[in-house]
Amino acid sequence: MYPEELVKPMRAELSEAGFEELHTADAVKDALSRKGTTLVVVNSVCGCAARNARPGAIMSLDSAKKPDNLITVFAGVDKEAVDAAREQMFPFPPSSPSMALFKDGELVHMLERHHIEGRPADMIAENLKDAYDEFC
Repeated sequence: MYPEELVKPMRAELSEAGFEELHTADAVKDALSRKGTTLVVVNSVCGCAARNARPGAIMSLDSAKKPDNLITVFAGVDKEAVDAAREQMFPFPPSSPSMALFKDGELVHMLERHHIEGRPADMIAENLKDAYDEFC
């Protein structure tokens, strides 16, 4: 587990952009059972999360179409919540950071770490916006 003082600014980056932080498996299950579309960001202390993932997810929200619900769980901190989110991302292997778009509880789009790492935030945002155009 990472110390809270280390992850606090990383959490804040997403929560200040409107993402709901989830810390328990029940909270994740409830959020993913909501009608409409839900973007899940598996946050991380990984350098690519700070450099690319969080900014890309935030930039993606500057779109005509966007998810109804925005949630985030933090890998290495909220184990129970992350495990519950990853169960719903099957068959994709666990990776962090990662992002998943759900529609009415069904996984419809996935960005794994290897889709994020080494890509600029605007490219990640465009990938998500394309998914929003299709599913939101």
